[in-house]
Amino acid sequence: MPPSDRGDARAMPAAPHLMSGFRDRLPGIVFGGDYNPEQWSPDVWREDVRLMREAGVTLVSLGVFAWSALEPSDGTFTFGWLDEVMDLLGENGIAVNLATPNAAPPPWLAHDHPDSLPVERDGTRIAVGGRGHFCPSSPEYRDRALRIARRLAERYADHRALAMWHVGNEYGYECCCDRCDGLFRGWLQERYGSLEELNNRWGTLFWSQRYGDWSQVHLPRPVRGRTNPAREVDFKRFGSELLLGLVTDERDLLRSITPDIPVTTNFLQFHPSLDYRRWARELDVVAYDSYPDPARPHTVSDASFQYDLMRGIGGGRPWMLMEQAAAGVSQWPLNLVKRPGRMRLWSYQAIAHGADAVMFFQWRASRYGQEKFHSAMLPHSGQRARSWQEVRDLGNELPKMRPVAGTTGAARVAVVWDWENWWAVEGCYHPRNDFSYREVVTRQYRALRDLRLGVDVVSPDEDLAGYRLLVVPNQYLITAAQRDALRAHVEAGGHVVISYFSGIVDEHDRVHPDGYPGGLRDIIGGQVLDMSPLADDDRVGVRGLGDTGPGASGPGATGEWSATATDWQDDLVAESAVPLATYTSGFLAGRPAILDHRLGGGRVVYLGTRLDDDSFAHLLRTVADQAGVSAVHPAPAGVEVAERLSDDRRYLFLLNHTEGPVMIQLERAGHDLLTGREHAEGESLTLPVAGVAVLSSPR
Repeated sequence: MPPSDRGDARAMPAAPHLMSGFRDRLPGIVFGGDYNPEQWSPDVWREDVRLMREAGVTLVSLGVFAWSALEPSDGTFTFGWLDEVMDLLGENGIAVNLATPNAAPPPWLAHDHPDSLPVERDGTRIAVGGRGHFCPSSPEYRDRALRIARRLAERYADHRALAMWHVGNEYGYECCCDRCDGLFRGWLQERYGSLEELNNRWGTLFWSQRYGDWSQVHLPRPVRGRTNPAREVDFKRFGSELLLGLVTDERDLLRSITPDIPVTTNFLQFHPSLDYRRWARELDVVAYDSYPDPARPHTVSDASFQYDLMRGIGGGRPWMLMEQAAAGVSQWPLNLVKRPGRMRLWSYQAIAHGADAVMFFQWRASRYGQEKFHSAMLPHSGQRARSWQEVRDLGNELPKMRPVAGTTGAARVAVVWDWENWWAVEGCYHPRNDFSYREVVTRQYRALRDLRLGVDVVSPDEDLAGYRLLVVPNQYLITAAQRDALRAHVEAGGHVVISYFSGIVDEHDRVHPDGYPGGLRDIIGGQVLDMSPLADDDRVGVRGLGDTGPGASGPGATGEWSATATDWQDDLVAESAVPLATYTSGFLAGRPAILDHRLGGGRVVYLGTRLDDDSFAHLLRTVADQAGVSAVHPAPAGVEVAERLSDDRRYLFLLNHTEGPVMIQLERAGHDLLTGREHAEGESLTLPVAGVAVLSSPR
């Protein structure tokens, strides 16, 4: 279905209530992984199921890449092997998350219908040999994908093993064929109504791009330099909606046949192509594939950011960790394995941030193909492997976490993440063209987590009423609705920290009028006369001016403070705000570097530069203190703290990511779900390397 017809696709919106029946059937933390029995003989299936039971597996994702095994030629179906596997799993009490296998169409589809293959921006048509080789607007692809989904639903609707539907896999590929080009043009006609309006929104008078007829309007192709940024953002919006149409079409088909079975698809980490916040509204539960790279700095905090994001886009409800690696992966230049205890630790990290499922790719390691060296729950070396033993032990330990399943978080702090801003802030010539939205957001999130604050990840136009502190990192693109939501939040008493290069353009990447930052000028209480990036090795000094800087302990505190700043410096003028800090070196010495604006019952702190990590953390601590937000629980550096809540209980997670044992002074009594021990208030709790404690206490 073209995105211009998306109204019909949303006739059956997401139904999160279906997850209550799923939880009744699979109580506690779900455990399992992708299962690909089509790669193995029936005698291996029986051994697999025996070992699954030994490892405590409760759910497997089945058939994700099985299209050619289910339909070896057009219209010829071979479901016999799947019948046998479904029966075997059902007989052994293992539930199935059954996939519609559209992520990897079989070769016959491309052979019979070559234009079902996608086209790159440079005109190259993708060939068969990998996955994701489909054009989302191809009528043949859409017809065959829906046909096999219908056959699966009709065949297994009443099967006792069926517990969930898994639509496709890791969507995110774009297509630039002539058919998609025409659909994009139709989407624009519906969005803007007239060519005159399109020209106005896209600013096509620049570089003589003004269109005189709709036939001249196309999706982005390679050009010298960069394409029109407004067109680029709209193409990303279009592509996200086009792929979402595939999911909702299948969801509605499946729900018409199996109305009580929830439907999901799996999201990717830091994926720029799709607006997952919009996608999550169409799914019964958010599912996520997590592959933190042990070789990357900050990989642990980046993972927790993604987990909080998944919880946030799902409306605060529990989500599913649909894939992770048991040991190492195979797609990076250097694929480090998870050291002893880290797979368990990182699994509990996901649970701490709202996951009600711990699953893996895949169950049994493949003998062939691109991912044969991707680790699996059951590796090539079999049951003697450390990774298998850790998987088995985790699966048998997770039933102790049953009371946590279904609980939620209650953060009073939020950080903003916005896909459309991501597309825009990295999509045009800017004062800095090495800007990484991911890096700036995760750095600010990391500072909040290091303060042991519970953090949600939100969109700036959501309901912000429950948050005492909101952190807005580099919100370059801001809409009128987002601006109004921020202002209302501050006036109602919220505290907001906004970083430089925010409020610059509208949703069409047009600079807001009334000077920088036109979209936020009245909210920050000041004007940016000029935006000046700093060279990589440049540093400027910053001096605080009084009671609310890094050295302050609360309202009324006095004393100056100093910091070092890098990357960027705004030439700021305070209007209704007051300067909180000034530059002490560089050509802006003496000018404001940070503004403090009291607006209604709340407050906005605007940072015109990037403070060093320690100073930024201290600033956040001070604003959090003044906002009345305290740490979930104190802990030494390297110990992650998170909390999940039920109506009458709180579950405190303490996760030791350091290289040695740590001691934590408990501020509350609690029962450790994992060890069964009772801990008293004031007691010292020792966590070993990669240790985890989950303390249950009354609210």
